Amino acid sequence: MVAILDFGSQYTQLIVRRIRECGIYSEIFPYSAGLETLESRGVKAVILSGGPGHVHSEEIVKFDTRILDRFYILGVCFGMQLLAEHYKGKVSPGNKREYGENLFYPEEPEGLFSGVKRETIVWMSHWDYVSKLPGGFKATGKTDNTRIAAMRSNDGRIHAVQFHPEVMHTGEGGRMLKNFLCGICGMKKNWSSGSMLKKAREDIKKAVGNEKIICALSGGVDSSCLASIIHEVCGKNSLCVFINNGLLRKGEHGKIVDVFSKKVNLRYIDASDLFMKRLKGVANPERKRKIIGNTFIRILEKEAVKFGARHLAQGTLYPDVIESISPHGGPSAKIKTHHNVGGLPEKLRLSLVEPFRYLFKDEVRQIGKELMLPDTIINRHPFPGPGLAVRIIGSVSPDRIEILRNADSIVMEEIKASGLYLHIWQAFAVLLPVKSVGVMGDMRTYENVIALRMIKSADGMTADWYRLPHRILSRISCRIVNEVKGVNRVVYDITSKPPATIEWE
Repeated sequence: MVAILDFGSQYTQLIVRRIRECGIYSEIFPYSAGLETLESRGVKAVILSGGPGHVHSEEIVKFDTRILDRFYILGVCFGMQLLAEHYKGKVSPGNKREYGENLFYPEEPEGLFSGVKRETIVWMSHWDYVSKLPGGFKATGKTDNTRIAAMRSNDGRIHAVQFHPEVMHTGEGGRMLKNFLCGICGMKKNWSSGSMLKKAREDIKKAVGNEKIICALSGGVDSSCLASIIHEVCGKNSLCVFINNGLLRKGEHGKIVDVFSKKVNLRYIDASDLFMKRLKGVANPERKRKIIGNTFIRILEKEAVKFGARHLAQGTLYPDVIESISPHGGPSAKIKTHHNVGGLPEKLRLSLVEPFRYLFKDEVRQIGKELMLPDTIINRHPFPGPGLAVRIIGSVSPDRIEILRNADSIVMEEIKASGLYLHIWQAFAVLLPVKSVGVMGDMRTYENVIALRMIKSADGMTADWYRLPHRILSRISCRIVNEVKGVNRVVYDITSKPPATIEWE
C-alpha cells in the first residue's frame, strides 16, 4: 500500500484519490506517524503532502525521518522542501509567488516523467522554493521562475516536485503518479469501486453490530448510497430519516419520499417551521450552518430515542471534512463549517458512522453504480446540506427563499433541456443581498439580483467555471427576470476554486 503523510494541504485526499485511480490502495496518516506504524501496515511507498507551513518556521512540524531511508518517497510541494532541508539543501523565500497554472519543463525523459511532454501545465501553490540542491540529488525539472522545480536522489528511490500532480489542473499529473507507483515502485493494482463498497459494508458492520442505527437521508447520491447499504447490512435494525428543513428545491421533498418509501424503512418529518424560526434574522453564514447542523442533530437524536438506536449514519464526504476540520491531525486551515461536520454540536448523544468520510463525490457515484441505483440519483448535482440557506447571502426569510427557489427551478429546467446537465458538475442560483435599479414596462424598478454559478469539476476539491453557451445563458436570464417576481438583474460568476469555493457561503 501507499501511505500519505498529511502536512496540512487542502489537496491531501486528492493524492489518495489519484492513487486509487491507478488501482492501488492508499491511506492517509498524520505526519507524526512513525516508522513502526507504517511498517506494520505493509507500506511500500510514502508520499509527503503539501502544507501551509514554512520549513524555517518556529512552528515547523516534526516527522519521523527514519522513513526516508526505508521506503520509496515522493515529496509534493512542502514535502519537497522538507526533503531538501533534511538532506542539507537550501530552501529560500521567493521574490515572486507561483500560484495557479504554470509551464513545467521536465529535464529527464524517463522515470517520473516518462511519456510526459517536454512542456506541460502544472498547478503551483508556493512561495518558498528550493534554492540549493541537496547533496546526492539531481534536478529533474524547472519552470520559468524556479530552477529546481523537481528533483530525485541519485539512486532513484526519492523523488520530489514543487507542484501538485494530484490536482486536475496538472494535465499529466496522473501519468506522473502512475510512473512513480508502477514504474519506480513496481506496485500492482488492488483497488476498485467494488473494493470501496466492500469496505463501506465492513465498516458499518464493525461499528453497528446487531444494534440499531438511523440514517440521515437527503436524497443526494451520498446519503442515498449510504441508506441503501445501511438497509442492506442492518435490515430491520435501520431507519432512514428524511427531514424537510424548508430549504429544499421546488417539489424535492415529494420526489424523495416517493422514491425511498419503496426502498428503505423511511420516516419523513416536516420541520420547516422550526428551521425558519431558528434562522430568522441570522445573516452570518457560519451561524446559519451551526444552527442548521444543531437542529438536524437534535431532531435525529429524538428519532433515535424513539427507534432505540445508538448510532447515526451520515453521507459525509471528504471535501466537507477538509474544509471544516483537519481530519488526520495535519495543520490544514479551516475554510468553512459544513453542517454535518463542524456544524455538529460538541455533545452528541449518538455514535457517528461515516463510511464515506474519506471518499469523493465521483467515488460514491461509482458505489451507486455498483448498487444499481437509478441514474437520476447517481448523477444528481451536489446540493448543500443547509440547502438554499447558504445560497441566500444575508438573512433567510420565507419571501427570499421563494424567490431563490423559483430562480433555481428555472436554472435546473434550462440546463436539463439543453442536454448539459451531465456535463456540468454543479449549477445553481444565488440570491444576493443587494438591489439594483431597473426598468420594466417603462417604470422604474428597484429589485433583487440573482447570481448564476455553474462549474466543472471531477471531485469538488478544485473547480473551474463552466463556459455556458450564450444563448442558454441569455434564456435563463430572460426567464428569471420575467418569471420570478422581485428580480430585475442576473449576473454570472466566472471564478474558479481556488481562489473561491464552489458555494458562496
